[in-house]
Amino acid sequence: MGKRTPLYDTHVASGAKIVDFGGWDMPVAYGSQIEEHHAVRRDAGMFDVSHMCPVDVTGADTRAFLRQLVANNVDKLTQPGKALYACMLNHAGGVIDDLIIYFLRDDGFRVVVNASTADKDLAWMEKVRLDGNFKVTIKPRRDLAMIAVQGPNARAKFWQVRPAAKAATEGLGPFFAAEVGELFVARTGYTGEDGFEVMLPAAQAPALWTDLKAAGVTEAGLGARDTLRLEAGMNLYGNDMDETVSPLDAGLAWTVDLKSPRDFVGRAALERDGARRACVGLKLLDKGVLRSHQKVVTTAGDGEVTSGTFSPTLGFSIAMARVPREVKVGDTVQVDIRGRLLPALVVKMPFVRNGKALI
Repeated sequence: MGKRTPLYDTHVASGAKIVDFGGWDMPVAYGSQIEEHHAVRRDAGMFDVSHMCPVDVTGADTRAFLRQLVANNVDKLTQPGKALYACMLNHAGGVIDDLIIYFLRDDGFRVVVNASTADKDLAWMEKVRLDGNFKVTIKPRRDLAMIAVQGPNARAKFWQVRPAAKAATEGLGPFFAAEVGELFVARTGYTGEDGFEVMLPAAQAPALWTDLKAAGVTEAGLGARDTLRLEAGMNLYGNDMDETVSPLDAGLAWTVDLKSPRDFVGRAALERDGARRACVGLKLLDKGVLRSHQKVVTTAGDGEVTSGTFSPTLGFSIAMARVPREVKVGDTVQVDIRGRLLPALVVKMPFVRNGKALI
């Protein structure tokens, strides 16, 4: 038996198919994965993301600690509630985890880390704290649950069931959050659609889930979450990057700040090695399904599919792939699918954003 979120019994009662995900018992789908996917693109869906771990970092040295900890620059965070996507690196420049950092106040930030890496992340954060003798407290918030409400009608349906939160969250820009009583409401997500990610006391999560369902928000599982995030060109830790992969090789150079003089863990390795591979999108031009670990054959050498699926929105197979840097958008490559080399077009990501096909 794996770890269970505060919504586990709710998922079972809804007939969800439960699978192991990073040591957690999580719903992969409640019925049709494709219908759940379309609900998010066309209306509103919700995901239990309580397996992810919010971590509150507080103390006099909090900003200095985060400057050292991540490759993006937390000095960009000056407005309360502003969020920053960043990668936490090892000394070789590999990605220990990708995370979101929320600025609450000068001596307090909230960091949300991935479920499967949470224990490793907390140990690494503690090591960086000790190595730098930073005066900070690192506190995982397992007392909180997280529900992601995503889709073009997601915010309106959230306000329908929690009208008291509307005044404080209606004006939130993308990648901003607001505290509303015991709710922490962030205009962030992992689907390429608008919506909120809501952190709240664990005991309150089943009631919010039930209220959202009654308002017409579709329950959605990990299967739809994966196809949605891939259409949106968003990396999945463990697939598209890990401790052996630099953010420069994972299409995440935009999250790395090498312009400021600030030092951070992994900077020396990134400056020494630079980008060695390119992360590209692929559109399969034949029948078949692109999957992780398939070989990509190019005129500049071989690469590999890191994430692949059939796109419910587009109606054909798409993938993210790591290939030689010489490969460019518009090139045609070949992918080895069960011993057959099938043609694929190199395209710019994302594939879909805010319900619109971009390729």
